[in-house]
Amino acid sequence: MKHLLSKGATLVMLGTGGVGKTTIAAALALAAAQSGLETGVITVDPARRLRDALGLDRLGARPTRLDARRLRSAGLPPDLPLSAMVLDVKGAWDGLIERFVKAPETRRRVLDNSFYRALTEQFAGAEAYAALEQLYDLHAGGRFDLEVVDTPPAAHAFEFLEAPAHLVRLLDSQGARWLLAPSSAAGRRLLGLAGRAAQFVASQLERFAGAGALTAIGEFFAALAGAAGSIGDQFRKVEGMLHAPATNFVLVTTPEADRLIEARALVERMTREGFRLRAIVLNRFLDERTYRALAEAPRREPPHLRKIARLRAALAADGAANRRLAGLAAYLEDYRANQCATIERARAFARTLPARVDLVLAPELEAGVRDLGGLGGIAAILAESGPGRRFLADAAIATAGGAAPGRKRLAGGASRRA
Repeated sequence: MKHLLSKGATLVMLGTGGVGKTTIAAALALAAAQSGLETGVITVDPARRLRDALGLDRLGARPTRLDARRLRSAGLPPDLPLSAMVLDVKGAWDGLIERFVKAPETRRRVLDNSFYRALTEQFAGAEAYAALEQLYDLHAGGRFDLEVVDTPPAAHAFEFLEAPAHLVRLLDSQGARWLLAPSSAAGRRLLGLAGRAAQFVASQLERFAGAGALTAIGEFFAALAGAAGSIGDQFRKVEGMLHAPATNFVLVTTPEADRLIEARALVERMTREGFRLRAIVLNRFLDERTYRALAEAPRREPPHLRKIARLRAALAADGAANRRLAGLAAYLEDYRANQCATIERARAFARTLPARVDLVLAPELEAGVRDLGGLGGIAAILAESGPGRRFLADAAIATAGGAAPGRKRLAGGASRRA
């Protein structure tokens, strides 16, 4: 992935929750900083262990440089040019209002408006847009050579990409124009024509949405009327950033069958919508021992898997031992079959990907990612990894016939007695 870590680039990480997206984002940022690039990473509020891994006691809404002492203790340069910041949803939205709504009293009415609070706290794309707004500001400020944004978790990763367009449509919609119109003569005429019908609609909306809901919406758009054009232009600029040549998307997923189905659907949709998906990181692919053995000796079955394949025959020579160790042998055969099935699923997935999309494989580290050392281990793998498709082709040859005799692999990677 070294070619993606270049000056002037922006990396946007995509992926559903639970795939290790935040860890991969931090590791890529670390790899970029190690290459000499001044790097900034925006992350969702991470678990304490990741803050520790980054060498930070806390993360705030402003970029914070990694702690030199912890960097040194992890064997990294103490002046590593890496800063991190946490996503501040409310701060990003409030900053947008403060920038474009100039009159203090009008600005206060917007910030205190209940519809505005609901929009920024409950709207499905509020977090996504806030992350993009902060990324846009970072990029425009020119402080960093490269930015990495860890997108907020979502049931569907495409929600992140759709957020700016949804907001553009919100301001451009006929309903919004109607709500913005009352300050004009045309608007007053329109409301006059509505008469009792409008009052009936308003009463029904308030009945189902809560007392004062329509009033709050009307007051919000009325207060925003003077700045709506500027804010809409900002939404369009942020949306345009998603299609800029320097913006590269990296999808993070794991090798479970359902995750690969989700990833394949997202790849197809991104292709249709014209987004630049440049790489897919298949995270937690195999355990570290199997991965490293295959990396060091392509097309050769890892020794520990080869021994498992021979275990049943060795036990057959001693009937008593076979009976005592049958459970252990079955467990190890399941483990071997799962490793082989994971390779097969990943290879089938790789065949469906466009040639322009890099496939990067990252194993599950035995020690996990508990400190900067663990994060550095993942960073090195991501930066130095060779073509993922070639790795999978060699691994498939090395583990051909991977299921133990008499056992049948399941679709999810487990195995059972045939």
